[in-house]
Amino acid sequence: MSVVWRSFLQMLRLIRRDRMLLAAGAAPLLAGVALRCGVPAAEEVLVRCTGTALSPYYGLFDILLASLTPAMFCFIAAMVMLEERDDHIDRYLFATACGRNGYYVSRIVLPALAAFSVTALLLPVFHLSALLAGAVLCLSLTGALQGVIVALLVVALSANKLEGMAVTKLSSLIILGALVPWFVPAPLCFGLSFLPSFWMGKAMLESRLTYFLPSFAAAVGWIAALWRRIQRGCRFLDRKSDLENSKIPIDPDAASSCILCPCLNKRKHKEVLR
Repeated sequence: MSVVWRSFLQMLRLIRRDRMLLAAGAAPLLAGVALRCGVPAAEEVLVRCTGTALSPYYGLFDILLASLTPAMFCFIAAMVMLEERDDHIDRYLFATACGRNGYYVSRIVLPALAAFSVTALLLPVFHLSALLAGAVLCLSLTGALQGVIVALLVVALSANKLEGMAVTKLSSLIILGALVPWFVPAPLCFGLSFLPSFWMGKAMLESRLTYFLPSFAAAVGWIAALWRRIQRGCRFLDRKSDLENSKIPIDPDAASSCILCPCLNKRKHKEVLR
């Protein structure tokens, strides 16, 4: 576990050098302040002008805050992973004591745990609806699982950081499933029940924590499917790398001479290494 922790600290050092990723890490706090102060002020203006109140939809704003923190944290981790893939560093990290599974734990699981902790701290401070401790924990946990889904989608479907940013924008749409129970009639709204955010919205709408159970189940299903896809991609890359290595022609005489005395024949030594 110490190796995984050191790998996680290495990622934090990489994040510290990137101002864009640092700004993304501060976004949840700024969003919490904006929601807590801006929504009630906007509601006062709407009530005076149109008579429309936003208080019935405060639960949606809490879902947004609970989903934003894990999404930002896991987006940062996914960008670091794609950068390491672009630089071909990840394959070397796989060969260390951390291993491939430890690498993904340090890059996805630990950021998700950090996001869960931060969300559990931000929600009691910046919430708009009446949230009990159980609702805060359920929202934080479901939001963290959604963050893992976003990170796995980005890693599984992107080849570089540019594609990763585009996939992140698309994958963040899964959060919009929370709107469906509030605005779509009951028979039709269940068409998006495969989204964890759908059940988050239903739980907040009806104030029933039991709806978080299908949300957890949906999130676990997404994570399992995406993890299998990533594992298949890793096995394909391993077979491709082995095939390319097996096709490298090596002259036995040149190899033996370079091993015995590489300084006598530098040209052959370079050809063998190629």
